[in-house]
Amino acid sequence: MTITKKDLALKVSEVTKFKKNMSAKMVDALFTAMRDTLIAGNRIEIRGFGVFEVKDTKPKPAARNPRTGEIIYVPARRKTHFKPGKLLKEELHKPIKKKRK
Repeated sequence: MTITKKDLALKVSEVTKFKKNMSAKMVDALFTAMRDTLIAGNRIEIRGFGVFEVKDTKPKPAARNPRTGEIIYVPARRKTHFKPGKLLKEELHKPIKKKRK
């Protein structure tokens, strides 16, 4: 199942008892702040949830285009990396409970 930003805003609204449009603005502001922080190359650590960070990749001077077989140069770039926190990791490693019909 996929949860969208709108779904998250509805959950925040239910928990905080704020209006839906205010919760949507808060969720949007949070994601904007996280995006700007990562673009700046900074690390985001959320205790109990995990760490978002930006890692540099190495350039690949001899990559091959699988369609044409042509050798191409792939420059170094930045990518995001997420490492789950202890609490999240423990919950994810628990066996999945099967639902009965």
